[in-house]
Amino acid sequence: MRRLPWILLFAALAGMLAAIYIHAGKGAAMKEEQKNSGYCSFSNEELKSKLTPEQYRIVRENGTEKPFDNQYWNNKHPGIYVDIISGEPLFSSTDKFDSKTGWPSFMRPLRPGAVTSKEDNSLGMKRNEVRSKNTDLHLGHVFDDGPQPANLRYCINSAALRFVPVEKLAEEGLGRYLYLFPMEAQQLGYREATFAGGCFWGMQAYFKKVKGVLSTRVGYTGGKAVNPSYEQVCSGDSGHAEAVDVIFDPKQVSYSRLLEHFWGMHNPTSLNKQGGDSGSQYRAAVYYHNAEQKKQAEESKLALEKSGKYKKPIVTEITQAGKFYQAEEYHQDYLDKNPGGYCHINLENAK
Repeated sequence: MRRLPWILLFAALAGMLAAIYIHAGKGAAMKEEQKNSGYCSFSNEELKSKLTPEQYRIVRENGTEKPFDNQYWNNKHPGIYVDIISGEPLFSSTDKFDSKTGWPSFMRPLRPGAVTSKEDNSLGMKRNEVRSKNTDLHLGHVFDDGPQPANLRYCINSAALRFVPVEKLAEEGLGRYLYLFPMEAQQLGYREATFAGGCFWGMQAYFKKVKGVLSTRVGYTGGKAVNPSYEQVCSGDSGHAEAVDVIFDPKQVSYSRLLEHFWGMHNPTSLNKQGGDSGSQYRAAVYYHNAEQKKQAEESKLALEKSGKYKKPIVTEITQAGKFYQAEEYHQDYLDKNPGGYCHINLENAK
């Protein structure tokens, strides 16, 4: 019986050590997660050196700028609004609306998880504060008096943002968002191409390496279901194929060259199967956007058939592009987020 207190003391010490170990592990895991997500933290001194006094007051001291007397409240130019410090894309002009409040107002963030919100009881009122996820800077507040369907109004301080006009997106590495501005992209001389050739993770990773490709996104097309989910597409019931949508600069890479890449990255004699994946959602297809693309696609297919490279018939479809439904965020740039992930394509051939 005399040993019982020592046993209890030992157990307590073991519990404390385990708690410390778990806490340290969680802290390390959190730091790693923050690193992978682009999280960046700045000291007050660093922020003061990077920002104007007004910007610092707003993003670090949770201030609010004057209504109708700030940089972006009346900005109507198309483009993307990014974090003033990290350059992380936060909001799009396609979601901006005139709330009559004198501050930039948006219906939604540009991407799920780009911002966070928490309850704010300052100034004697209950509000939901909005902060940037990766820098934890104060942006503004979100209210439930916005337009339908979500009825949200993200009321954001101009001083917390930097605006990148659509004509500068590719230059600043934000070409991925050119799809939001199809009319402006056309005016800039850019063109769109859509291909399906098996798992879209590898297809996107390949086309991103091709010089002249400004924007890539993966999604679903060629079916009948409206706003399909990944699970619906995988079931085969939606009729859609996994595909990649590309915005390219024809001054740097021609559509015919993109077709050459496409024919080389998949097996055109394999029906509903590429690599280790099988099912109608993995069928291969060229989805043309105009008569010239159709002509070039058919000519390139015919030339491949006549080349004798394949003994079996070429079954890759050539069909008119329809509605393209962007896939869930975790599928976008998947192999960038998960190096070494599954890929049925030889990425070394992308030039």
